Amino acid sequence: MSIYLDISAAVHRRAGLGRYAESLTRALLPLIPDELALFYNAEQGIQPLSGLEHLPTDTISLGYKPWRMLVWAGQLTRAPFNHLVPDANLFHATEHLLMPLQGIPTVLTVHDLIFRHLPEHHKRLNRWYLNATLPLYCRRATHLIAVSEATRRDLVAAYDLPPEKLTVIQEAAAPRFRTQSPERCAAVRAHYSLPEDFLLYVGTIEPRKNLTRLLHAWEPLYRAGEALPLVIVGRRGWLSGDFYAALEASPARDAVIFTGYVTDADLPALYAAATAFVFPSLYEGFGLPPLEALAVGTPVICSNTSSLPEVVGDAALTFDPTAEEEIAAALRRITGDAELRADLRERGLQRAAQFSWERAARETLAVYRNLLP
Repeated sequence: MSIYLDISAAVHRRAGLGRYAESLTRALLPLIPDELALFYNAEQGIQPLSGLEHLPTDTISLGYKPWRMLVWAGQLTRAPFNHLVPDANLFHATEHLLMPLQGIPTVLTVHDLIFRHLPEHHKRLNRWYLNATLPLYCRRATHLIAVSEATRRDLVAAYDLPPEKLTVIQEAAAPRFRTQSPERCAAVRAHYSLPEDFLLYVGTIEPRKNLTRLLHAWEPLYRAGEALPLVIVGRRGWLSGDFYAALEASPARDAVIFTGYVTDADLPALYAAATAFVFPSLYEGFGLPPLEALAVGTPVICSNTSSLPEVVGDAALTFDPTAEEEIAAALRRITGDAELRADLRERGLQRAAQFSWERAARETLAVYRNLLP
């Protein structure tokens, strides 16, 4: 018996989707070492995930866009792709792409419906593709996993799905996100040439992340001595021109520091070195960066929208991400109140301990077992 996971997002290092696929696979491995198998689209130059090379693996070699179109065509024509995973007894699609299979149960993880909530923040062709395909994939999947209660509600409302077809299984921070020594934090600050005290943002630079409003809220505070330098960790994403234009025009632009590429090994200490973590996103399917910050003991201020309240609970200071005055008030408070930061640090560590990939793997395996004969 083989339970296949599609880990294409992981081998292609696609940000949050990739972290989900890899973390879930590694957590499932000790639970079903003799059943787990992998599938991925092996474009040129792609390497297997370290430590998982021994697992049974099937691949296809196509470009990202041709593969997506082929899967869609297969679903529309009901042409089975079983020959690509010949030994599969169950197939789990970990991103929004479910290839057509006959005679075996399929599980589809849905991370978010951002393209519906914020269509103007998506590339036109990608929005068109997801609007056309995701309802079909959700109908064809035997069962759906939503990464948050917010995503589950969105799916039921958007596609009129029966609630019993969905299971909420929350993500978690990777085990490396834990409290860091002062020496390790100092070394990372020195390596990336960072100041002693700073505010931190981690994530892709794109409109949904709301960095232009953050910049506008932060800038007058910094100039008045009421906010710290702002450090940004993340690659430049789509439609980010407005943010960079606003930054170029800002009189405080020299206090916005871009780290460039940060290794996975350095990221926990970078979180821990920050005075506070700020996450002004307009919408998140789950919202992993705030949880990673909580897990290392960094105080968090973040948006009060979508899934973020169910992730941070009462362990963060929250604000309306569309109101610059609320963002500014939170920045001023977190910067000036050491007692608040100490309280949020303790609450954050307790909150983060409630999430784990071991639990997510056990709950996912329970879904598999319910579907297998």
